[in-house]
Amino acid sequence: MKVLFDLLPVLLFFAAYKIAGMNEMAAADLATAMLGTEIGIKQAPILLATAVTILATFGQIGWLKLRRRKVDTMLWVTLGLVTLLGGATLVFHDPVFIKWKPTAVYWLFAISLLASAMLFGKNLIRSVLEAQMSLPDRIWSRLNAAWAGFFVLMGVLNLYVAFSFTEETWVNFKLFGGMGLMLLFVIGQGMYLSRHVEEEPQQ
Repeated sequence: MKVLFDLLPVLLFFAAYKIAGMNEMAAADLATAMLGTEIGIKQAPILLATAVTILATFGQIGWLKLRRRKVDTMLWVTLGLVTLLGGATLVFHDPVFIKWKPTAVYWLFAISLLASAMLFGKNLIRSVLEAQMSLPDRIWSRLNAAWAGFFVLMGVLNLYVAFSFTEETWVNFKLFGGMGLMLLFVIGQGMYLSRHVEEEPQQ
C-alpha cells in the first residue's frame, strides 16, 4: 500500500495526461479556464497533468497530517520541487520545468545519501533496512553508494529521454521506465545481498 501511495502523483500524472490527450478540445478548454489564458490542444495535456501532480502531492501530505502520521522529509522536498517546477510550467506554459523535476528529486536523493555518509558518517540505507537484515559494514557502504549511483544515473536518463524524444515518450518512460528500472535494480541488489545477508555485522 505504501508503494502505491508514494507512486500516486506519478500515476495520476500519467492518467491525466492520457485522458487529456484523448479529449483534446475539452482539455484545452479546461486548461484555458484554469490558467486564464488561451491554451492550445497540444499544450493542454502536460499542463493539466502538472496541475494534477501538484494537487496530488499536497493531498498526500494532507492525508498524512489528518491521520497524524509522520511526513517524510523527502516528501516535503518533493512537494517543494513539484510546486516550484510545476508552478513554473503552469505560469510559463513550458513543460521543460516539470521535465526537470524527476531529475532534481533523483539527484537530491543521491546527494543526501552521499553527504550523510561522507560528512556525518551516517548510512541512510542502513538506517532504513538494518531492522530487516544484518550485513557487514563494507556491504552497507557499498549498498549506500550503489543507490546513490543509481539515482544519479536515473536523473541523467530522465533528461536524456525528456529532451531527445517526444513528450508522450517521456510521459510513458516516467511511469513504466522509472518503475521498471527501479524493479530491476532492486532485484539485482537482492541477488547481490543474498550472498552476504547471513553474515554477522562487523562490530
